[in-house]
Amino acid sequence: MAALTEQLDIIKRGCDELLVEAELVEKLKAGRPLRVKAGFDPTAPDLHIGHTVLINKLRQLQELGHHIVFLIGDFTGMIGDPTGKNATRPPLTREAVAANAKTYTAQVFKILDAAKTEIAFNSTWMDKLGAADVIKLAATHTVARMLERDDFGKRYKSNQPIAIHEFLYPLVQGYDSVALKADLELGGTDQKFNLLMGRELQKHYGQPPQCVLTMPLLEGLDGVNKMSKSLGNYVGITDAPNDMFGKLMSVSDELMWRYIELLSFAPLATIRQWKKETGEGRNPRDIKVIFAQELVARFHSQAAAVGALADFEARFKQGEIPADIAEVALEAGAGGIGIANLLKESALTASTSEALRMIAQGGVKIDGEKVTDKALKLAAGTQVVVQVGKRKFARVTLR
Repeated sequence: MAALTEQLDIIKRGCDELLVEAELVEKLKAGRPLRVKAGFDPTAPDLHIGHTVLINKLRQLQELGHHIVFLIGDFTGMIGDPTGKNATRPPLTREAVAANAKTYTAQVFKILDAAKTEIAFNSTWMDKLGAADVIKLAATHTVARMLERDDFGKRYKSNQPIAIHEFLYPLVQGYDSVALKADLELGGTDQKFNLLMGRELQKHYGQPPQCVLTMPLLEGLDGVNKMSKSLGNYVGITDAPNDMFGKLMSVSDELMWRYIELLSFAPLATIRQWKKETGEGRNPRDIKVIFAQELVARFHSQAAAVGALADFEARFKQGEIPADIAEVALEAGAGGIGIANLLKESALTASTSEALRMIAQGGVKIDGEKVTDKALKLAAGTQVVVQVGKRKFARVTLR
């Protein structure tokens, strides 16, 4: 295993909070591989790179020699995670959870080493608990303690309903740590209450309490909102290589460093050198290319990464697509959105009349193809690169 200081540097890289560091140091000093747990409720079948922040950290810990437990919350998925919700979240059926879980594992093994990863399902132990056991579990915490959780507290104060089963979610997540005898649990910053629940329940059941590592929620391509498919500011890990490369090249120079810290596997010393070089005048675009190729290679192949760079540079040199293309998400509605309205709402034209005029003049392109039909409509679920004139571009996602 790596030296203690090196391990701590890698573990804390990009993290938001480590609780409790002194306890983790003692666990690491013992010299045995830690049991590292991260739970994922398979509520949606496709992941974007924001989801991979946690999985990347698991990969780093795996490379340090620790035992990774990738927990599929097939039982908790049927409860419905109330985190960040202002209304009761509808639970999934067991069939839906199972189907999503298959897709999850296929995607995460693009990052984790499948041969060294333990896949666990929390239904394994939760299905065996009887009603009396669940009541005993519920008796370990008070309603007042549950209302300390931010989303529960806000809903209670605003008279929004909280279903009794929602209180079970953090208890079941915490009990997972007991069942798995976890030494360290990872989660997003929005999961802190649930992660600490694991510590408390382990103490209650006579186990050493796990340490907790929270990772930040990744901003989307707009650099403002959390990465989300509904906002159209995401990079999907199943995106085509050229699309993935182009989206990553579109991020701002400032956001690039945050993406690199959380998503790249480049050594910390290498990243420090890149920052030094850009501070001395190297074009940040050079670093962005290295990073974009790394992610395309990870989720596709090295050949795909080479091809994506060649495609991007060909279009960039021809002035077809700029490096800082704007990302726009629009509501298309059931009947789709007309091209003139799309151009106006994307701020590519000042009005629909200007949009129609630009179409008539041959100045509008969609994915490089000239638009001639003023009545053209685009359907929801479409993502296109729209160009007006020589200098106005936007990657538009229709919802």
